[in-house]
Formats: sequence, C-alpha cells, structure tokens
Amino acid sequence: MQAQRRTSNWQYMGRQVQISTMCVKNNLLVAGGFQGEMVCKFLDRPGVSHCSTITYDANAITNAVEIYEDISGATRLMTSNNDAVVRVFDIERFEVQQKLNFPWPVNHTSVSPDNRFVVVVGDSVEGYVMESHSGKTFATLRGHLDFSFASAWHPDGYVFATGNQDTSCRLWDVRNLSSSFAVLKGHIGAIRSLRFTSDGRFLAMAEPADFVHILDVYQDYRRCQEIDIFGEIAGISFSPDTEALFIGVADRTYGSLLEYNRCHANTYHDMLS
Repeated sequence: MQAQRRTSNWQYMGRQVQISTMCVKNNLLVAGGFQGEMVCKFLDRPGVSHCSTITYDANAITNAVEIYEDISGATRLMTSNNDAVVRVFDIERFEVQQKLNFPWPVNHTSVSPDNRFVVVVGDSVEGYVMESHSGKTFATLRGHLDFSFASAWHPDGYVFATGNQDTSCRLWDVRNLSSSFAVLKGHIGAIRSLRFTSDGRFLAMAEPADFVHILDVYQDYRRCQEIDIFGEIAGISFSPDTEALFIGVADRTYGSLLEYNRCHANTYHDMLS
C-alpha cells in the first residue's frame, strides 16, 4: 500500500521518522520519510534490516517506493524523491545500482510487469516512459493539465494509468503513446493512488479524501462502484487474490484500515462449471 505523505512514525537511529510512503512485497517492507529516509525490514527476520538517508537535499521527501524483480529475476527497490532523482537499490547490500535524474521532483514510478519500462511522473504536466535497463526515454506523456502523483500498470503489460492533480486518471497503451485512450474523472481532488487487481479485472483510484472509485476494466471502465468514506485517504491496495480492497484512513480522529470484500453473483450454471 502506498501511504502518501502522511504522519505515521518509525524509530530510526534514535529519532522518529515521519513516514511519507510504504510498500510491502516479497516479504520485504520498505518505508520512506519526509527527510529523505529509507527504512527496510524483512518480515521473516527480527529487527530493521537497513536504514539510511537517501538524500540530504533541502527538499528531500521520499515520495514513493516500489519493490520489483528486474529482467534477471533479482529483487530491486526503486525510490522516487523530491530531489528529482529516481534510485534503484539491490536488496542484498541496499546499494544504489542506478540513478535517473529528472528536471522536476518525482512523485511516483511504476515498473511494467515484463520489467521493460518504467513510468515516471512528478511535478510536471508531462510524464515519461523510460527503458528500465538503459534509463533512456522511450516516450513523453502529454495530456494532463497539472502535476501527477500516481501510476500503475495493468497485468497485461500494455496498459497503464496515471493520476493527476487535475482530478483525472488517464489510461495509456504502450503500443501507442501519442495520446491517452481514456480519461477517468474524480470528484473533488487529485488522483493520489492507483491500483489494478492482479487478475486485471478492476482499477481502483483514490482521491486525497472521501472517495475511492473501482472501475470495471472488462466494461471499458464505464461501470464504476464508488466508496464514499470520511477522512483523508493514506493509500489503497488489493489483496493478491483480488478478494479484498484495503483503504487506509489517515484522519486523526477516525484513522483506520478499512477492508471491503469482493461480492460474487454466482448462478446455478457457474456452480456446475
């Protein structure tokens, strides 16, 4: 789950880390902080596995972290920071393997399922699709009207989504990036978190507060369920089996983790098949 710029704390080198983002995958939990910190813990081992300050830049927020497997199958960790740098770490020694520099603060990255491409968005009306191995720009994304905060790949490896402060989510196909092929609208705020289910059936998009939208991919994103809650939304995540949606609420009074279960309309014919 991505926790976008919230106020949870973690102990790091004798001081409190204000957590800005978090990711869990392959038994590894990684949290980023407002002062450029990165704290890593393997869930099957005691204690913190690694903690460091990624950057000492004056505007050093760690905006997003992502855990993924590269082309060789090795697990990597990617961080996006306000110092306009994307860093790729190995998880054996937590050393920087690759650095990508950009002309604006980077708010989010997403690696494609086949590990060929990386979507990079930030404080710009444009975004980039990069070649993950070489770091070269494959395409420039144009169409949003403001800064972008979120991105996510569909499991098919062709379609991805970007969420923007212009209250829209745009859908793109990597086979034709001249323009987005669809625009999905929120209600009152930026689209701050995006998630596809692992089966590719649904896309969830969260606004900063109150609204989470779940769209049916198989219905060309026209069918939508809207969850209207109270409070700031820290992040959203589907369970690996797609049966549950989790919503983090960061409100000081009503802070909680909400779980919504997927309903199935089973027919007699489904039971026989």
